[in-house]
Amino acid sequence: MNVSELKVNLPPGLSEDEAKLFLAIKLYEVSKVSLGQAAQLAGYSKRSFMEILGKYQVPVFAYSPEELREELGL
Repeated sequence: MNVSELKVNLPPGLSEDEAKLFLAIKLYEVSKVSLGQAAQLAGYSKRSFMEILGKYQVPVFAYSPEELREELGL
């Protein structure tokens, strides 16, 4: 995996851990990284990261209505 480093000046009151978490959530939400990659970036297990996604109302599974019907065999 090709890894790049990014340096950012964070605003007062935002810790490095919070910034990593928010970045990971957004990258996952827009399908730029997998659940596992986002969890790793944020420093959490997949299970813990899934719970955090729920807290921020980001769906873990983003199925269209058609995909959901197909998945459920309806």
